[in-house]
Amino acid sequence: MALLPWRGRSSMPGMESALPTPRRVVILGAAPVQLLDLAGPAEVLAQAGRLHATGCGRPEPTPLYDVTCHVVAGPGRAQTSAGLAFQPMASEASLLGLESLDTLIVIGGEGARERAGDRRLQDLVQHLAARAERLVGVCTGTFILAAAGLLEKRRVTTHWRYCAELARRHPGLEVDPEPIFIRDGPLWTSAGVTAGMDLVLALVEEDHGHALALAVARELVLFLRRPGDQKQFSSVLAAQSRGGSRLDALLAWLPGNLHRPLSIEAMAERACLSPRQFARVFREETGLTPARFLERMRVEAARQRLEAGRGGLAAVVESCGFGTEETMRRAFIRQLGASPGDYRDRFRRASARGSTPAMDIHA
Repeated sequence: MALLPWRGRSSMPGMESALPTPRRVVILGAAPVQLLDLAGPAEVLAQAGRLHATGCGRPEPTPLYDVTCHVVAGPGRAQTSAGLAFQPMASEASLLGLESLDTLIVIGGEGARERAGDRRLQDLVQHLAARAERLVGVCTGTFILAAAGLLEKRRVTTHWRYCAELARRHPGLEVDPEPIFIRDGPLWTSAGVTAGMDLVLALVEEDHGHALALAVARELVLFLRRPGDQKQFSSVLAAQSRGGSRLDALLAWLPGNLHRPLSIEAMAERACLSPRQFARVFREETGLTPARFLERMRVEAARQRLEAGRGGLAAVVESCGFGTEETMRRAFIRQLGASPGDYRDRFRRASARGSTPAMDIHA
């Protein structure tokens, strides 16, 4: 099923006085939904209207987005992962009556994975998608879009924990487990939980410009703006948490020994494998080469030291085993989209304000 052509952003370069026509957005999920997948995107869109009004000197919020949220109920199931009740803003009949909408956001949760094959749910999603200019899958909401036949041959992502399952269920998709969100034409998909807010923040920037997106990020204490190709940091933690692996002892030993020169041969010897066996087993069990995994661990350790204000850059380079400041800078830009100095300065400014930026390790 083809999506309607992408309309592009509004003519607003920033928060100007002209009142734009609200963009109709439907946020849809299958119970039980991940609560933050619903509330996070909705709050980003609501804040965009409030801050646009502030920037224009209006006393009332400007409705930049006309948002409707609906959770398709399941028999005997809680509506949200947190067990909180949710009052739908519209009936399914009213959704089926929509002739057009700007964006359909399909959110994740246990219901998305377990009920993606529900025919009634698929019919509703197909109906709305055919009328949408932009289609978004947040976290495991991608499972619903895929089951509805909307993602064939598309490049997508989802929560790192479920990427392999998505690829098994839908071999026609190109599932990339690394980025926090991906745009493939009018289709956007995100990794888990807070990555959905990064994605929707990118939509606000696409629609209304950088100035408003920056204002929303500041209001919500978000890091503006993590690029979509930033990595799902928890892939390292996921590998470390696997049980019964031949690499368990090595993965437990590495965090305290990052300052050492860790060659493939040295790590293979500690794992009691030949270098060739080690490279193969490591890739199979972690999804990464030993070099990429080690770089991620070093960036994680360096981030923690910079956030805690423990030592200058030279000390962090030495304690985390980067060798040179230039090597660390390149690794930070690849992983975080920011240099170590910029990253440290953000935390210093946040500390001066008495707050901490939201740079969490998540999927």
